[in-house]
Amino acid sequence: MARCEVCVHHCEIAEGSFGMCMARSCRDGVVVCDNYGKVTSAALDPIGKKPLNRYYPGSYVLSLGSYGCNLRCPFCQNSDISYGEPVQQMMCGLWVERYAPEEIAELAEQLQSKGNIGVAYTYNEPLVGYEYVRDTAKFVHERGMKNVLVSNGMVELPILYEILPYMDAMNIDLKAFTDRFYKEMIKGSRQMVMEFIQEASAKCHMEVTLLVIPRENDTEEEMRELSGWIASLHNGRGVDIPLHVSRFFPRFHMQDRGATPVETVYRLAEVAREKLKYVYTGNC
Repeated sequence: MARCEVCVHHCEIAEGSFGMCMARSCRDGVVVCDNYGKVTSAALDPIGKKPLNRYYPGSYVLSLGSYGCNLRCPFCQNSDISYGEPVQQMMCGLWVERYAPEEIAELAEQLQSKGNIGVAYTYNEPLVGYEYVRDTAKFVHERGMKNVLVSNGMVELPILYEILPYMDAMNIDLKAFTDRFYKEMIKGSRQMVMEFIQEASAKCHMEVTLLVIPRENDTEEEMRELSGWIASLHNGRGVDIPLHVSRFFPRFHMQDRGATPVETVYRLAEVAREKLKYVYTGNC
């Protein structure tokens, strides 16, 4: 039995078993990164797809993901690699390709002729396997390229501090701005994500995404609180942090409601612009 210290769950993992994220296991009484080097998804994506609108616009980034996640979002758009039966098959070595960190960095360098600026760690929750992110990012920096993190930001600060020296840009999903949503809907911690954003945005380029879900996080009051908090970061310099207000579509276990009305997304974006300089709408 060993205790994982990566995120808010602090899973007590029995020998040979896995934590909630399904990416970290216990071997010989020690928590290890079981998905290390196991890549399930890879693509050369436009940087704007991360989304990062104010970081090397027009460029591309080699995007890769593994499997596992430490949240339980019923609206997950990548549930096949985040959790559930497909992930159990990946844990057994099916549907994965193995790449050493230096191999990823070499591939990223080869793709520079196609506009690639580096590597994005994305698709599943990359920080449940932060060791692989850290090690790969070191090699990417050694080759003079950039590292981009797309994450839910729900990890302890010591984990952030391990990877932060190698990260150049991030987009963090701030799922909502109420503790009720985080605790009841997705089994997470809003406070942990807020601390992550505050610390990370002081050191690297930061953009934030909010997926607007009908009847869950779609009020003007919540948007004013969220955008006001972002704007207040770093003695008011948070006004320059871009916010992406994105439209929800029925997915996974949340198909009991329709897509977010486009006018709701636009209205909340206007509310956010009361506090923030750069607000973008997505999926509209």
